Amino acid sequence: MRKQGCETGSGNVFKDIGLPNAEEHLVKAQLVFKIDTIMKDRGLKQVEAAGLFGVKQPDVSKMLRGEFRQFSVERLLRFLVALDQDVEIVVKPHRGRNNTPALHVS
Repeated sequence: MRKQGCETGSGNVFKDIGLPNAEEHLVKAQLVFKIDTIMKDRGLKQVEAAGLFGVKQPDVSKMLRGEFRQFSVERLLRFLVALDQDVEIVVKPHRGRNNTPALHVS
């Protein structure tokens, strides 16, 4: 039996698979995850969310299935505001020595 090797990921699957703009893709994915979680918690249907966001229901469906390239980070942030969320952007000096500065969604 052959042993299969494993590799530790970077924490960004988009970077690991070699996509350009990996940081942006990760941030968008994290924002869409937040949007999806809020929609589920509220029992909000896609058509209702589409009305709040000012888009069509098929666009919401695509976004929730991971096809979110058409949406900018700013637009996804506006979707969160439409869901009555406060969005706060904090800029601070990078303090890590072993890694590079990065974008984070929490």
